[in-house]
Amino acid sequence: MRTKGLFDFGPVLTYFFRKKDPSRHTNFNLRTMHTINKISMLMFLAGLIFMLFKFVILR
Repeated sequence: MRTKGLFDFGPVLTYFFRKKDPSRHTNFNLRTMHTINKISMLMFLAGLIFMLFKFVILR
């Protein structure tokens, strides 16, 4: 099992901070899907940080 690509967070960070491509056609459904994905990733990271903080502080 290769573990080199397990902690590659580059695509996740570029997903949040990329510029809009003017040649790509977007519609309401696509924008909504990406917004929901961003919110769900942020909520997951917030929960993970909270659990780690709780584990370290209350240990």
